[in-house]
Amino acid sequence: MPEFTRSEAKPWAKARVRDFYAAPITPLTKDFELDEAGIRENIEAYIDWGVNGLVVGGFANETWNMRPEWWYRLHEITADAVKGRTDLWTIILDPCAEVCVDKLRHVEKLGFSGAELMNPMTQLRGDDEIYNFFKYVTDRSDLGICLYRTPVSGKVMGLELLKRLVDIDTVVCTKQGNLNRAESLLLRRELRDDFIVSDPTEHFYLDDLREGGQVLFAEFSYLIYGRKRSVLRSYVDKARAGDWEGAYAEWKSLRPIWHLYEDEFMNPLIRTASYASLMSVIKIWCETLGLKAGPMKPPVQHLPPADRERLVGRIKDLGLV
Repeated sequence: MPEFTRSEAKPWAKARVRDFYAAPITPLTKDFELDEAGIRENIEAYIDWGVNGLVVGGFANETWNMRPEWWYRLHEITADAVKGRTDLWTIILDPCAEVCVDKLRHVEKLGFSGAELMNPMTQLRGDDEIYNFFKYVTDRSDLGICLYRTPVSGKVMGLELLKRLVDIDTVVCTKQGNLNRAESLLLRRELRDDFIVSDPTEHFYLDDLREGGQVLFAEFSYLIYGRKRSVLRSYVDKARAGDWEGAYAEWKSLRPIWHLYEDEFMNPLIRTASYASLMSVIKIWCETLGLKAGPMKPPVQHLPPADRERLVGRIKDLGLV
């Protein structure tokens, strides 16, 4: 059972879901199987680095390219390794409502707090159809739900639909994966005050703290900033204490890292609306920082050696290792 009742879900999330909810990678063996030891080793690193939560199971974990049993096993390993030391959420991308319910019931037994759910990428396109999908799922689970608002689904949910969905007790958050800053601010202004709108873009997070934001949900910055992640935490702490000038100086010092991330990952993601090949960038980046990563699972290809060497060189030049 979650820590909250259905009626308590929104206030619980407003109080608990803050700052750096990282999306971990899935390390694989050379035979393209789950590297269970590597998953556990990485989790110890995440805990040591002080993540506020882990969001498992989505595109970052390459779950679109996994056998169904892998998805369940990945969550079981993660929960066993975490042992309650940080908040756990999942991501569910399935278009079938019954599959979503099955997965929610599974992770609830493992101690997860909630799930980021994407509206179905096949068939259900009308606002009423999408609302009925989420209503069906949320009626059958007490876990918190974060709406994944993304073009990857084939339809970016509009404001009027979101206004209906946020009145469901357990719908506590939206990850504004449309990567449009103006829309993030619009949603935060127009939706209810006890609802979280996460703009998952670290470049805007300092400004977001001024504008009612509170969490970078299911993204990579806290992992990939390496030795500089303490500066991330520091500028957030300064901002929350009202030292905006000091926070800005620290935020600005991190922009060269963001520019590399933007060049190698964010801009290509915006162009393609696909994580598939780009996860090679993140896995190489994480591996350079000492995490277990392994190969990409076919049919996705790893970066060519020359591109890998160039990326690793830029990461090291930034002093992240």
